[in-house]
Amino acid sequence: MNYRTHIVSSLPELGQARWDALVAAQENANPFLSYAFLHALHASSSAAPETGWQPQYIALFDGEELAAALPLYVKDHSYGEYVFDWAWADAYHRHGLDYYPKLLSAIPFTPVAGPRLLARDDAARAALIEVLVATQRATEVSSTHILFPPEAHARQLHDAGFMLRSGVQFHWLNQGYADFEEFLATLEQKKRKNIRAERRKVREAGVTMRRVRGRDAQESDWVLFNRCYRHTYQAHHSTPYLNLDFFRRIGESMPDNILLVIAERDGRDIAASLVIHNETTLFGRYWGELEHVPCLHFEAAYYQPLEFCIEQGIQAFEGGAQGEHKMARGFLPTRTWSAHWLAHPSFADAIERFLERESGGIDDYMDELNERNPFRSAT
Repeated sequence: MNYRTHIVSSLPELGQARWDALVAAQENANPFLSYAFLHALHASSSAAPETGWQPQYIALFDGEELAAALPLYVKDHSYGEYVFDWAWADAYHRHGLDYYPKLLSAIPFTPVAGPRLLARDDAARAALIEVLVATQRATEVSSTHILFPPEAHARQLHDAGFMLRSGVQFHWLNQGYADFEEFLATLEQKKRKNIRAERRKVREAGVTMRRVRGRDAQESDWVLFNRCYRHTYQAHHSTPYLNLDFFRRIGESMPDNILLVIAERDGRDIAASLVIHNETTLFGRYWGELEHVPCLHFEAAYYQPLEFCIEQGIQAFEGGAQGEHKMARGFLPTRTWSAHWLAHPSFADAIERFLERESGGIDDYMDELNERNPFRSAT
């Protein structure tokens, strides 16, 4: 089939109805792929040309139908990606070569696995990969990186000449628990005791928690969350990626996918976390505090969302990037994937050898983690 190919710099060029219909046709799609979330990133200038994220989405049309699409950005840095290639960029620089610009397919600032090669069927996906390969070869970029695709899509990219890289995240699975105590009962005694102690510290500090669904969030809630988020980034001498306009936009456009957890002490709101979810999965995302309370981060960003998952029958909680400490709280290691193509033959060979060594290390790491299963018996 002959598809009509477009390279677009903004989602409105494709239209919300077309985009969301294509996303809905994907297996294991998540809210971060939605028009609402991506457009909020772009329109708020969180992920925009002025911040080093130039949208260059590939779209394949069959008549008026959007048959396939790839969220794609031209990047002039590697911030906000969570699959780290800083060493690769440094090696290019030391050899007098430019690593940037590069092409990146990812959800900005969001280390969540999900489809990147959006397609209505296998034929359209194969055509999309062909267009991607042709685009990267015709463009003056050092490389192309597809972050956190499903393994099956990563394998298709490998067949098209990409190198594969794997990593590890930590996910919690709901075994049909009736309540939080039933979940705790499945953990080893020491871990169960530690979690109860952490929650008790928060209560004894005079902190109370409340959960606000996105549809009930007020302007004051978003202003508070933005203050907490920015304060925590500044405390770590970092620049926040997101802004109040972004939070307001997702609050308005995807309220049924949002949960705010707000901590209060002595009549003051002092911390908040924001998680995003659909009917099957909750995704741990953002957190911030105005006052430090020991263990409050665990309560707001882990235990309250876990209780919410159990109450709502949500099957999984993906805790975000990195963090072996999550295992002590019932999260288990899960392999993630990324696919990489480099234009320079010598660097491609060197990185391929590096990835082969790294892959063996990831295999050993996964084995080690699985031996430290936090449950009384394997689930």
